[in-house]
Amino acid sequence: MIARLSAQRDVSPLHSTRRFCLTIQHRRSLATGVAVLALFSLAPAVMAQETVLDPVLVQGTAREGQTDRSIVAKQARVGSKTDAALIDVPASVSVVTAKEFQQRGAQNVQDVLSYTAGVSVNEFGSDSRYDYFRIRGFDGTTLGTYRDGLSSRIPAWYTAQRIEPYGQERIEVLKGSTSSLFGLNSPGGLINAVTKQPQDEFHAELYTTFGDGHIETGTDFGGPIDTDGVYTYRITAKWQNADLGYDYTNDDRLYIAPALTISPDAGTSLTILTDYSKRDSSTARGIPQGSNIDIDTFLGEPDFNRFNTIQKDVGYLFSHELADGLTFRQSARYTHVDLDYADVYGASTNPTANRSAFSVDGVADRFAMDNQLQYDMSGEKYESKTLVGLDYAYDDTSENILLGTAGPIDINNPAYCGLSCITLGPYVDWTVKQKALGLYAQEQLTLDDKWILTLGGRWDRVNTKADYANGTSDDTTDSKFTKRIGLTYKVTPELAAYANYSTSFQPLVTPTANYGANVSLKPQEGEQYEVGVKYQPEGYDALFTAAYFDLTQTNVPSTVTPAIQTQIGEVNVRGIELEGKFALSERWSATLAYSYWDAEITRDENGATIGNRPERVPDHLASAWLSYTLPGDGKRGDLTLGGGVRYVGQSYGDKENTVKVSGYTLVDLSALYKVTENVSLQVTAKNLFDRKYETTCYYGSCYYGDRRTVLGTLKYTW
Repeated sequence: MIARLSAQRDVSPLHSTRRFCLTIQHRRSLATGVAVLALFSLAPAVMAQETVLDPVLVQGTAREGQTDRSIVAKQARVGSKTDAALIDVPASVSVVTAKEFQQRGAQNVQDVLSYTAGVSVNEFGSDSRYDYFRIRGFDGTTLGTYRDGLSSRIPAWYTAQRIEPYGQERIEVLKGSTSSLFGLNSPGGLINAVTKQPQDEFHAELYTTFGDGHIETGTDFGGPIDTDGVYTYRITAKWQNADLGYDYTNDDRLYIAPALTISPDAGTSLTILTDYSKRDSSTARGIPQGSNIDIDTFLGEPDFNRFNTIQKDVGYLFSHELADGLTFRQSARYTHVDLDYADVYGASTNPTANRSAFSVDGVADRFAMDNQLQYDMSGEKYESKTLVGLDYAYDDTSENILLGTAGPIDINNPAYCGLSCITLGPYVDWTVKQKALGLYAQEQLTLDDKWILTLGGRWDRVNTKADYANGTSDDTTDSKFTKRIGLTYKVTPELAAYANYSTSFQPLVTPTANYGANVSLKPQEGEQYEVGVKYQPEGYDALFTAAYFDLTQTNVPSTVTPAIQTQIGEVNVRGIELEGKFALSERWSATLAYSYWDAEITRDENGATIGNRPERVPDHLASAWLSYTLPGDGKRGDLTLGGGVRYVGQSYGDKENTVKVSGYTLVDLSALYKVTENVSLQVTAKNLFDRKYETTCYYGSCYYGDRRTVLGTLKYTW
């Protein structure tokens, strides 16, 4: 959607869950209240030791949002919307815990995902407007972002929600076609951010991070409110004043997130989540292709270019055990986003040529809810998890987009002309309203502790209406049944092999004028075949996975000219993914990842491009992060040293494959010293050797990756 507007205007993309008893009456009141609301709303990680003792198995289900004490996750609800272990899920799932991305000093979602198999990030370089990511070769930026299992999709062009990593406990990646559980989605997969939630024990931290052009401070604290532990709270907050290492850039943030959990008994929990996020950031920095000018050069207008958002969220997570084995869950969130966006772009090697300019005044309101009923039962030779669900999402987004020109600039000797040289006129003034209703069911049947059959199906109905200021409108209703069939075979309790078949669909939102008059746009559809193995060795905190997939998307929009598009395209991506996360001891831990994407355009309006590689899809991705702790000796504290290497392979900036973008390798480092039991000092370096590299070249402009960033963090915990 967003990239489509970029194509027609020749601009950069995205312009592209103690348990103490109350009285029976209290329990019934809480359960009844939420059940009525549902009706009105749509009806200790195992660490290896030098001495191995006989294992003691403790089973239980903790709330989502619990603190991950390891980089290795064994469970993630995103894979099945149940509490199934990752090794049992017939799909590829990666989890990046807060412990891991804090080790690496991740500043944004792209940093968090940069060591994850099957995911490419930083597609448009040093660009902080959106959380750009591509899973299995397909862009997930517009549709593939979730928080606590609820969609944060972008139904219009620009007005989008953003995720603050410091407010998240983990970020999960579900790869492959996911529509049978989550509805309309990109075929490559999705990411799900799990918000920090109140904990049963008191915890607190206060930190400050500093560096060249960067200062931030934050706190995260909470615990029980009452002696019985029925009420727990958590407050997470962050303030940041920073730039991106270039002139005329900024990445300023204010984030406040209070949360409250009410847990009257072992089977009931209600968590209320709220947050306020204000971010002032920069626009994309494109440099004319082939110009070879200094990448620090700014070719926009300092007094005009900006990308500022204010986001407010309020929601809840509710879970109640109705009977033995029968659990009802409901989650909901309301989001309001204000966008103030303005950009001058498109400078060329011709010092007399005007640049392009535009602005966006956007307001978005979104409500999302998911209702789930899960029934677990078991017999001598079988276990069953049956899930049925109903979810609903409503978006109301208004955007007033002005388009025009700005005066010329000499890219070799830029002199800015200010606001006086910018002329803007009406372009698109529209309101996009989208209603999405989904009904889904899934069965996970385990036979003889070895065979796990997963069957899932979902019916979606999506209505999208775009009303324009000139009185015209587009009104489209799409419905689709999608499915997933998966089979897992436990060779041993530690080793599992799986296969799955899954489908997806992705309705299009765009003015139909780009496609010609009276055009009925068909949803893009995806189909995937996948096989894989998972190994979770007993006695070690580790998980190793390998997967092969074959993924095809049809009805892909195809650009004929920058202003004209058609919809007959088809793209196929086949590939492999290898990932290992392990903590061999309390000293050693590592994350390894490799991906190979064999991507091909298999149908297109332009027959000459058939067989070519889709734009902005790298062929190889590889990364490795190793961490080692030197234990203290009484006179000094523990010292943890970490280092990583990331490789992103060759890609093309256009589907004609005439604009080649070379691969690049980056090095990151981290050192954390425990000054005292409660005080730590960490230094992180990203792109240690300050390598200059292009991430992509797109419609005549090239985008460069992040410069070297060195940050120090002083943290006090108690």
